[in-house]
Amino acid sequence: MKVLVVCTGNSCRSQMAEAFFNAIDGVEAQSAGTHPEKVNPLAIAVMNELNIDISKNESNHLDEFIDQNFDYIITVCDRAEKECPVFHGGGKRVHHAFKDPAKASGTPDQILDKFREARKAIDLYVTSFVNQNM
Repeated sequence: MKVLVVCTGNSCRSQMAEAFFNAIDGVEAQSAGTHPEKVNPLAIAVMNELNIDISKNESNHLDEFIDQNFDYIITVCDRAEKECPVFHGGGKRVHHAFKDPAKASGTPDQILDKFREARKAIDLYVTSFVNQNM
């Protein structure tokens, strides 16, 4: 199964989803953004808590993948769903929006907890998605 996970910034939610997909045998995942930004340090930190290293990941622009073939193109935020173009290589479009932990406010611990909540939701979604589609 070949998956492209798309978000606006490709800095947090899509990076975590890519890592969870790639941890599953038989799945090859990449991620991209409609407006890529630097990978969020808090996303790196919460993934490290699970011994998953995304510190060397880079944010990619969606255009880099427009001609590639994917089985699924999964948008993980509403803005990316609206801006995601048609892929020449095809692939079934799927949308599942996750709250953006990068927009969280509060104390540093409260913000980190929002990243953990997003990580957990994404992990559960990826596992369920693969179980239903492989």
